[in-house]
Parts: sequence; structure tokens; C-alpha cells
Amino acid sequence: MQDLWRLSATELASLIKSRKVSAKEAAEAGLARLDAVNPKINAVVDHRPDDVLAQAAAIDAAIARGEDMGPLAGVPVTIKVNVDQEGYATTNGLKLQRDTIARVDNPVVANLRKAGAVLLGRTNCPAFSYRWFTTNLVHGDTKNPRDPSITPGGSSGGAGSAVAAGIGHVAHGTDIAGSIRYPAYACGVHGLRPSMGRIPAFNAALPERPIGPQISAVSGPLARTIGDLRISLAAMSAPDHRDPWYAPVPLDGPPREKRVAMCLNPDGLNPVPEVVAAVADAGRRLQKAGWIVEEISDTPPLREPAEIQTWLWLGDGYEAQLEAAEREGDPGALACLRGNRAKVHPFDLSKALARRATLTREWFAFFDKYPVLLMPVSGELPFPDHLDRKDDASFARVWHAQLPQIAIPFMGLPGLTVSTGLVGRIPVGVQLVAGRYREDLCLAAGEAVEAGGTPSAAIDPAS
Repeated sequence: MQDLWRLSATELASLIKSRKVSAKEAAEAGLARLDAVNPKINAVVDHRPDDVLAQAAAIDAAIARGEDMGPLAGVPVTIKVNVDQEGYATTNGLKLQRDTIARVDNPVVANLRKAGAVLLGRTNCPAFSYRWFTTNLVHGDTKNPRDPSITPGGSSGGAGSAVAAGIGHVAHGTDIAGSIRYPAYACGVHGLRPSMGRIPAFNAALPERPIGPQISAVSGPLARTIGDLRISLAAMSAPDHRDPWYAPVPLDGPPREKRVAMCLNPDGLNPVPEVVAAVADAGRRLQKAGWIVEEISDTPPLREPAEIQTWLWLGDGYEAQLEAAEREGDPGALACLRGNRAKVHPFDLSKALARRATLTREWFAFFDKYPVLLMPVSGELPFPDHLDRKDDASFARVWHAQLPQIAIPFMGLPGLTVSTGLVGRIPVGVQLVAGRYREDLCLAAGEAVEAGGTPSAAIDPAS
């Protein structure tokens, strides 16, 4: 069977479980695809073929014994370099951490193994995972396979680039301010930022920094189909005692009416016409699929949650973060911190958490009325690569456009990027948001949007 790397994770796992294809064959196809296209995009920055083939052999042996290897049996999956994978460096894009070797797997990595995934390689991110662009001084630049002149997104830019180019069927990413949703948007795939607490997390290789109620960073999947996001979410969200903020909430919540609030211009975002057209088109697709779509003039506040999310993310330990960035010497990380200094310094945790409670109540009330919100991922089409470092005006432009991504994690809500098509060869998509732990509603609406358009497929990198 040719081109196994083109299949969805769901299709491939079914073939492997039924022994029509071996995990070894899938792994060999994944490695061959990596060898063929990764030199053009630098999405995967560390991989060990012998390890990959050994994982696949163990899965084939278990299937031969009649064991159930889980929903991702034999499926090649990539892991972002900012989470622990036993025996590999947790660099987070830093020279400072190139020798920080993990002794145990992060819970999300352990859960992927338990679900039968074959860990194919480690994907790139910007230094400290700070930016919506992916370059650093230890691993270099990652390119967007759709168009090398635009960003692949960040901070999970390697993940988005890899899965778009057919390197792996699912990519692991992390998201604190759009770091899953934006690479999915920029690379023309789908990406889910789950609710805070849905997927357990813990990095033993690095000093602990608060990730509970203060900083809402979560792991999640990027994939070429919504169905693959669904099975990946189930795999990643198995419990692990190491994360004290893990929430054992069922993946499927109570039934809700198929009703969507559509907002074309949330909280003064003023998106470009192509983005407005994509959201309106997604609304029409939902209507055709039987959803009630009600256009609303505005959402609950996004601007203030985005400002406080930035405050929590960068203001907590700002001087220590700046000192580390100066030691690293990464221009993008320094631009991010210095450009936001006035917004986040001095830091007042009590004030931030008090406002979070009030703003979250407003959003909870909104989702009592509307099960799902449809709105832009970004105010612009994917940016020219490294736009944030061009000048002060460009830096401000980037941060304004990303308002819908930065705000949603502040309330701990799930957000789903659905790729909806291309403008020329530039991807565009939409964001679906639901109440806390209602990823099922995002995915249900996402499947309707996906079904109304052209399915995302793996591509050869463009020149």
C-alpha cells in the first residue's frame, strides 16, 4: 500500500488494528516522508529512526498477541520540544536547555504512548515558546509548507508545519495564547486548545513554574481532520496524578441545542475582508448542516481578558524571564518581552485573578444562551514571516490581530481552529469556542464546517 502518510490517523489505526498494515510499515512511511520533506521546512528538529522502528515493532508484537493497543495504534505522532519525552532534550527552543534531557515522559506523552502512538520526532518552537513565529538559535527557522514567505505560526509552528506536510498524522502542541490554534490556521490544518485541566501536564526536566490557575497553558492536538482531533483528545486526556489541576470530566457533556452565535467583528478586532468572508462562509456551512446560526454584534469582552492573559503570562516573574532571554540572546524573545514591558510590569496577581472571576462569569452566562461561538482566529491572514520584528508598528499590529486567541485561555475555555480554505495559497480558517470542558460541542460544529468544504490534505512544501 502506497503513501500511508497521506491517510488520516483514524484510517491508519483501523488498518493496523486489523493487521492489513503493520505499525512498522506505517513507521517506515512516516520516516521516509520526514526524510523527503523536512529538509525544506525544518519542522522536526530531533528524531531517531531506530527508536521509531523499535516502538512500531513493540506495537506489532502486542497486536499479534491480541492486545488492544488503543485509538492511535501504530499512528506516527510528533511531539513539541517544550515537553518532556524520555531520553530527549526539552529545549523549548533554547541553547540554555539543549542538554536538559528528560528522564520520564510528560503525562501527555505518556498518554499518547498508552494510546498506541509511535513518537516520530520532536517539533520546533520559538525560544521560550513566546511568539507566533518559529525560529530560535538552537534549531533554526521552521518554514510554512504552504508558502515559505508566511509564518508557520507559533509557538507550535513545527507541529503545524509537520502535520500539514504529512510528517506524522497528529501533532502535539501547547497553547497559552494561540500556540496551537494559530499554527493550525497558518498551515491550513485543524487545531484544538482544550479546556484548562482537560489534559494532564508536568515537566520534570525543568524547574517548575506555576501553570495552574495563574497561567493557562495546555497541550492539545493538531491534525488534518476533525475526527483525528477527536481521537487524539481522548488519548491525551487520560488521567495522571502528577498534574494537580487535572479535571476528570467526561469528554461528552449533556446535549445542547445546535445553536451558534456568529460574530464577525468581536470587541473591535476589525478583521480584514478575507477573514470576515471565511467566518460568514463557515456560518453558512453550519446552517446547511442544520445548525441555528445567529449573528451577534459583539461577544463578551475579549480585549481586557487578552490584556490580563498577557499580564499573567509575561508579567509573572518578568525580570527573571527578561534576564533568561538576555542570556539566551534570542532576538524574537527579547522583542516579545521588551515590547510588552509597559503592559505587564509591574505585576499584580490579586488584581488579575479578581478580574478573571468577573470576566469568566460573563462568558459562562454567554454560553448558557449559545452553546458555541463562531468568530475569527486572527484579524488578518497569516502574517509575513517575522513581521513582529520589523518595527514597533508591526509588533503592535501582530498583537492586535491575535486578540481572539489570547483572550480565550484566560477563561480556561476550549478553542478550535478549523481550516476552511485558501486565499490564493494562503490558508484561512475560523475559531469555534464553547463553555469549559465542552470540546465536544466545538468538535461537533467543527465537523459540520469541515464537511461543507474541501478536506485538508497533506501537501508537498511549496517553493
